[in-house]
Parts: sequence; structure tokens; C-alpha cells
Amino acid sequence: MPRADFYLIDKPRFREQPLLLVCELARKAYAAQQPTLVLARDFAQAEAIDELLWAFDEDAFIPHQIAGDEDDAATAVLIVPPGIDTPDRPLLINLREDCPTGRCERVLEVVAADPAEREGSRRRWRDYQQRGFQVAKFDM
Repeated sequence: MPRADFYLIDKPRFREQPLLLVCELARKAYAAQQPTLVLARDFAQAEAIDELLWAFDEDAFIPHQIAGDEDDAATAVLIVPPGIDTPDRPLLINLREDCPTGRCERVLEVVAADPAEREGSRRRWRDYQQRGFQVAKFDM
């Protein structure tokens, strides 16, 4: 059964920079050798994640890039802005308003502390349940 895990941001360091949590999750996925898609809301967010993955931990090297060239298949963490099609991967980190449509084993939803973000996450939670996902919530 596929899983959708919701990470609700609460700690000050993630409140100030929610994309740090995305980097932490990507690092864990890479360490577990799980090819990962990060579904960014827009190109600016994709670029911000790309830069932060280089800088957030000087001891961590996480092979990553913004999707769209011949190296996509060989890259562990692929950052996908809207409008770029990529093959499905077992693990998705979703930052978009809507649930991803591809097939996956697990979706990680990063939800900022903002009330509007929380409202959108409740709608996605229901959507995942209706699609047969096992859903769980974690306060971060």
C-alpha cells in the first residue's frame, strides 16, 4: 500500500527556511539509496532547492539537479518544476498544491506553518486517503 507522510513544520529553524526540511528529507532518501523526485511549485523554488542542497550541510554531498536533460535518469535527487515530465520514482517530495498523479510508493508532503498551507494539506490528505494511501502526520 502506498504511503503519504505529512511533515508539518513547527521548529524555528524550519519555520524560517522550510526548504531546509526538504534538504534533510532528500539527504535521508539518498542515504537509503532511494531515487527521489522533488516536485517544486515553480522554477524559482526549484532553483532555491538546487542551491540549498549544495549549501545546507558542507559534509553532505547529494547528487541532484533540476530536471530536463539526459542526466536525469542517473541523478539521485531530481528537482522537477511544473511543465517538465519525468518518469515515476518510488519516492516523491511534494511541494505543490495538488497531489502528484504518477505512481509511487511513498509521498512526503512538506507543509509550512502558514494557515493557508495547512488548509491545502488537509485537502491533499483526503485525496490520498481516497486513492488508497496510508497517511501519517509528523510534527517537525
